[in-house]
Amino acid sequence: MDPEKEDSRESELVPDEELVRRCVEGEVAAFDHLILRYKERLYGVIYNMTSNHEDTNDLLMEAFDRAYRNLAGYKKDALFYTWLYRIAVNRTLNLLEKRKKFRNNLSLNEMDLDLSKEQGLLDWSQVTDPERSAQLKDLQSKLNDSLQRLSNEHRAVVVLFDIEGLSHADISKITNCSEGTVRSRLHYAHKQLQKMLVGYL
Repeated sequence: MDPEKEDSRESELVPDEELVRRCVEGEVAAFDHLILRYKERLYGVIYNMTSNHEDTNDLLMEAFDRAYRNLAGYKKDALFYTWLYRIAVNRTLNLLEKRKKFRNNLSLNEMDLDLSKEQGLLDWSQVTDPERSAQLKDLQSKLNDSLQRLSNEHRAVVVLFDIEGLSHADISKITNCSEGTVRSRLHYAHKQLQKMLVGYL
């Protein structure tokens, strides 16, 4: 058996907190396992908030770098992944605040859209009818466009809830606001998306 594959399988069974402890104690390789565990999910979160691959790659590296440098301050009263998500979401919100263009007047040509299952809001991988597939791709583009028109805060909760499937409680910890606020933002964001998608849904 390949030793590297065996190590990888063993690391998948190790809890986040144990990997964090090892890293804090000097086992730098332990953080590599955390990166492998969460990089794809974090990439999806950041990309769906920015709709830009270059920004996503930069923010992903920044998030992991900041997390690594602040591991000693990680408090175990919160789950590691919610702590990590908070760092990534905050870094992304900070960038978006500096780039007001992401809030208004976006056109499809200005957006770096990826219509893949991993990064998009819909999965038409099983669709075989060409006309139906074209319609779904058109809807996917409209969904991504509409998502970018939401405010940064509303976009964040939609991405975390509807795309990532996180609970209200987890989103509350990540965004540092009450569960009531999370529900309120989701309700408002869903209403806005419904208005934007009139004629498509």
